[in-house]
Amino acid sequence: MTPAKLPAYEQVKAFVKAQINLGVWRPGDVVPSESALQQQFGICRMTVNRAMKELAVEGVVSRTQGSGTVVAQLHRISSTLAIRDIHDEILERGHSHSTTVLTVEATPADAALAQVFKLRTGAKLFHSVLVHYEDGVAIQLEDRHVNPASAPHYLSVDFTVGTPTHYLLEHAPLTEASYSIEAALASAQEAKCLGIKRGEPCLVMTRSTVSGPHVASLARLVYPGMRYSFNGNFQL
Repeated sequence: MTPAKLPAYEQVKAFVKAQINLGVWRPGDVVPSESALQQQFGICRMTVNRAMKELAVEGVVSRTQGSGTVVAQLHRISSTLAIRDIHDEILERGHSHSTTVLTVEATPADAALAQVFKLRTGAKLFHSVLVHYEDGVAIQLEDRHVNPASAPHYLSVDFTVGTPTHYLLEHAPLTEASYSIEAALASAQEAKCLGIKRGEPCLVMTRSTVSGPHVASLARLVYPGMRYSFNGNFQL
């Protein structure tokens, strides 16, 4: 696909990567502001913001709230397994997405959660549990805790209309993320939610996100192994 035929946000990403690969921008150099890129490409601010968020997740640039965006130290290897909305993934495959909301509540942080969120034990967190379906087939069980300081209105969101990922990317802009992926056997509750047999192999992603000064969310995402795979590529 030629650059002109790429989606607008991919054109921005391709431009930034080209400037870096050509040596025009070096590690530590300041990247043009979103406003400047918006004017250069003649696109909306939201589209530029998506491009820069994805570049940050890929490790191409580093974003610091209040300090702008700079070219990252690219000697490290980074995965392009970006934080994406499962709703968008399913639509891109030409299928329909639906959600069952099992839990949306306020809950006290236990010791483990308090350590992750850097809060005191017993501090209030928001908790949601959802099942995501692709053409009516369950493909993800999402168990998420959210910091009220990052998304104070989280409990009032209708997650049958928009996903938690979509809401958080808009209301708690991502500045850092980490994840791990492992194989696990479905528990009785997970199997029930996903419509599979207990003990069936699953892929489990545990993902935490940071927005500004706060750890914004911690999600445990369980995928039936026979229905889902992760794809990505790597670059130096």
